[in-house]
This record gives sequence, C-alpha cells and structure tokens, in this order.
Amino acid sequence: MNNLKLGFSSCPNDTFIFEALVNNRLGSSLIVDPVIMDVEALNRLAENAHLEVSKMSFAAFPAVSANYQILSSGSALGRGCGPLIVSKEPIDMSNLTSMEIAIPGKNTTANLLLSIFFPQLTLKTEVLFSEIEDKVLSGEFPLGLIIHESRFTYAEKGLHKVADLGELWEQRYGLPIPLGCIAVKRNMPEAEKMEVQSLVRQSVEWAFRHPEDSVEYVGKHASEMSREVQNMHIGLYVNNFSLDLGEEGKQAIRMMFKLGHDSGFFPEAMEPIFINDLI
Repeated sequence: MNNLKLGFSSCPNDTFIFEALVNNRLGSSLIVDPVIMDVEALNRLAENAHLEVSKMSFAAFPAVSANYQILSSGSALGRGCGPLIVSKEPIDMSNLTSMEIAIPGKNTTANLLLSIFFPQLTLKTEVLFSEIEDKVLSGEFPLGLIIHESRFTYAEKGLHKVADLGELWEQRYGLPIPLGCIAVKRNMPEAEKMEVQSLVRQSVEWAFRHPEDSVEYVGKHASEMSREVQNMHIGLYVNNFSLDLGEEGKQAIRMMFKLGHDSGFFPEAMEPIFINDLI
C-alpha cells in the first residue's frame, strides 16, 4: 500500500486529527490523498465504497458495514457534544409537535437521535449543516437540528435551544454519544488495515503533542470560524475516545446500533464491526 484515499470533513476536529498524516509528519512512506467533504456527502460516498478509509456518521455505518469496519482511533465520541434542536422563538421541549425541522442529513447520527427521542418530528428537510441556523432565523423552518460548531454560535445569533439530544442520550443510557467514526475497507489486507489504524492513532497523538502544527491547516479549512471557535470545536470533539474507543466507546456504539436496528432506522451491522476484533 503506497497510496491511500482518505475521506474526512473540513471541520476542525478532523483537520486537527489528520494534519500530521496528510502532511507526512509521521515518517511513513504512505502517500495520503485527502478527500475533504461534508460528512453527509462522505456518508453517500460510502454507499458505493468509494474510499479506502473514510469518516462517516455512526448512523450511516450499519448500512455499509458489508464493505467497511471501524478503526479504534479517529472517532468523534464523547459527552456534552450531541446535536441540538433550536428555534427562533422559545419552545418548551414538551410542546414539540409535528413541526417541520431542518436536518443535516438523513444518514447522520443527529437524525437517528432525533428519531429516537422525538419520533413525532417526521417533517424533515435535509439542509447543509452550515446553513441550518440561518434558515431557522429567516423563518424558513420553525426548528433546526444543528451539529458541529453551531453549538458555539446559535445563541449569539439569537436562536434558542429546545433540546440537547446528547444530553437526553446520556441521561437515558449513561454512555458517551457516538457521532462519527473512521472506517476502513473490510476487504483490505489485514496487515494494511492494522497499518492504517496505527497511522491514524499516531496522527491523533501527534496532534495532541504538537497542537501548534495543525493551526494553519485547521484555519485553512475553517476560515469562516474564529480561532476561538476552532479551538472550542477541537476541545469538544477530540478527546481520549479519539485516541482509542476502548470498551466504553464500543459499548456506546453497539447500543446505538441496536437502537437503530430495533427501530428500523438501519440494518444490523455486520460483524466484526471493529478492527480491534481481528487481533
């Protein structure tokens, strides 16, 4: 394996994690070809197994699990980092009815959580995640389901939080919230899978040890964000679970897969789900 197509988003957590790997700071002979797209676009690419290694929503994984497995490193998973339902005017969570809501993609983990906690909200329209706040502010949608850096900007824009889906998840299940994973082609030779897993882990470790190295790369792909918001984004979504899912992380993911399968949101995930299960 000399070349690797690697898909990830332009969000600061992903560019922070993969900067060392993409810019060859790890001393590997592997040439990485980054494919940088919105996560829902990456979810759609995964349906055709387009990339050898790719970021995808955990909720998108089961449907493509015949072709992919999850790496133990690189994931976005944690506490206090779930998607939010927001509105232009204050709305009590208990009064939510069948209002239309803008969602960041049908295959996103955010949409799965919305289906679990608010099944009555069935009038959904897919909107690019970065446009949801403005469309709610303009009155085009009464509700919006926001993710990523919008957690840090919605209030100052004048929007109101209706519900924190990550908080609801943690209260009900006592587990961290799985958001996005890094998956590798299932049919890749086992030695190559392990090499990729090792390199992703090394890239995360490098990012933690040398955060200054990623500043330019992160900023290049998030120029619409202030440096402060970029740092808040990284601090929220990159954590010890990004280094290694561990047993707690895997338990949370399996719980989400069970709930999604039981509710008919996606098919049962093919085993083995995790690369670690191979060794």
